[in-house]
Amino acid sequence: MPEYKKNLEAISSLTPEQYRVTQESETEPPFQNSYWDNDEPGLYVDIVSGEPLFTSADKFDSGCGWPSFTKPVDSESISETIDDSHGMIRTEVRSNQGDSHLGHVFDDGPQEAGGLRYCINSASLRFIPLDELEEEGYGAYRKLIESSEKE
Repeated sequence: MPEYKKNLEAISSLTPEQYRVTQESETEPPFQNSYWDNDEPGLYVDIVSGEPLFTSADKFDSGCGWPSFTKPVDSESISETIDDSHGMIRTEVRSNQGDSHLGHVFDDGPQEAGGLRYCINSASLRFIPLDELEEEGYGAYRKLIESSEKE
């Protein structure tokens, strides 16, 4: 498997919004982001490190205006910390290798899928469509996505 790291070149090419979200822990506006309503099969990776984070198989419409997932590809790919900003106590989600702020995890997700809702900023993600996984170096994740598409 490739090694994923925080990539300074990738950081320097982020848009201002991507930088604010991933490096300054900001939040993009709901319903005004790239992936909140994306239904295409594929893989979501950290925009800074390329680390695989979520699949379309675990994405669901939570109605919150941001991409929502029931679980990460691998629990080792994310870290969770307490976020007490904005007068709330929430659990922040960051990518382990890229150290990008991704969003927050809540316990109001689909019960049949574990009950979690990973509410993730599109600005922290790069989407790789199913038919481009191999050419992008993520072919090993094809089965995770295809198996759920058949169900």
